Parts: sequence; structure tokens; C-alpha cells
Amino acid sequence: MRTFDELVTEAQSADVTGWGFDWLDGRATEERPLWRYSALLARRLSTATAALDIDTGGGEVVDEAPVLPPRMTVSEAHRPNVAVARYRLGPRGVDVVEADARHLPFANGSFDLVSSRHPVSPAWSEIARVLVPGGTYVAQHVGPASAFELIEFFLGPQPENRRARHPDTETAAAEAAGLDVDTVQTARCRMEFFDIGAIVWILRKCPWWVPGFAVADYLPQLRELDTQMRRGEPFVAHSTRHLIIASKRR
Repeated sequence: MRTFDELVTEAQSADVTGWGFDWLDGRATEERPLWRYSALLARRLSTATAALDIDTGGGEVVDEAPVLPPRMTVSEAHRPNVAVARYRLGPRGVDVVEADARHLPFANGSFDLVSSRHPVSPAWSEIARVLVPGGTYVAQHVGPASAFELIEFFLGPQPENRRARHPDTETAAAEAAGLDVDTVQTARCRMEFFDIGAIVWILRKCPWWVPGFAVADYLPQLRELDTQMRRGEPFVAHSTRHLIIASKRR
């Protein structure tokens, strides 16, 4: 294995735009929920007329769908990701819109399908507003205390934050906004990190995990993890996910 400094330097300079995780191939693993969200969304897109994917990142998940609806739109608030999504999806005729999910620039009842994989914070009133009556919301959300073994290794106990993103809370909020929640499934998936570069890269990729993360501020923790992984002991955490399928009341 390369030195601590070599691995950290590489991870600090690697690209973290978009919502792909190919850089971690061979350096980290994560189990996937049994419902196979990308395939599920692809089936839904193949039969939709007008669809919107919110917080699309670089458009990676939408681009996996072999068939897109006649009108396919994606929205993304992070400008570097918008450029990636336009490069990826533009040739397929997808309209890529820079927009905050809390203020979608679309008319009421614009879409029969709205989707999102890992929305920053689901804006239920906006989701309901842009759906046609009877339209469907299909999404995979991050669940409570996801990757908290890693987060709390750096930040210490986070008891209040552990309760956020609970599927029961989100279901109630969706129902209050005028959606009928038809399906909720949950999953807890094992994650393993095999070198310190993977840790540094994921904390850059997901900056909300350890806000303001900088290598210089966490050198003791990083060196402790590096020593552990050099002994052949991966750092283990668990992601939590929930699948939500809802329909707008007619």
C-alpha cells in the first residue's frame, strides 16, 4: 500500500463532482438495497410521459435508463453538477435545469412522474405541486443515522442528528402535502473502506457528513484509521436507505 501522504494527496485532488462513486472501486464497498432503485426507476421512466428527477447530481441514475419519456427534465442546485449533467444528458435530449428543490421553476401539474435518489431534503409541497393528480413520486432516500459510525468517529456522538430523516417522519410529511404513500421499504447496508484515500474522498464527496472537513484538522483520526486499515482491518459503517413510492391524490 502506498504511503499515507500519497493516498491523502491523491484523494484531495480527485474529482468529486456529479453523483458517481466509481473512484472508490477497489477501495471501498457498499451493499445495495434489494429493491435495485436504478432498475426500478428505469422501468417507471419507460412508461412515463413527462418526468422530473430532482437533485439529479450529474444525471448518473437517469442516464442508466435505456428508455426515457418524451419529456425528461432533471434539476440540480449545485452548479458544478449541473455542468456534468448537461454534458451527460444533453445528447439524450434531457432538459437540465439549475434549481433549488424547494423552489422548482415548473408549472403546477407538469409531470406524471417525479423521482429522486438521495434528495438533500425532500420538499414535499413542491413535489406534490408539480405532479399531475394521480402522478407518482418514486425515490430512494437516505435514512436515519446513515454512515454515522464514520461521522461520529470524527465528530463524536450526534444523538439529535441520529433521529433525522426517519421514514415515519417523511411519510407523515408527504401525506400532509397531499400525497398518498403506497410503499415504504427500508434497508441497512454494510460499507467497508480499505484505505485512507477512500475516507478522505468520501468526506469531500459528502461534505455534510463532517462539515468543514479538512485533512489538517483531523490528522490524528486519519492516521489512526490508516494504521487500522494497514493491519488489514477495513473501517466498517452502515448506510441506511428507504424506498418511497407515493401518488398525488386526485
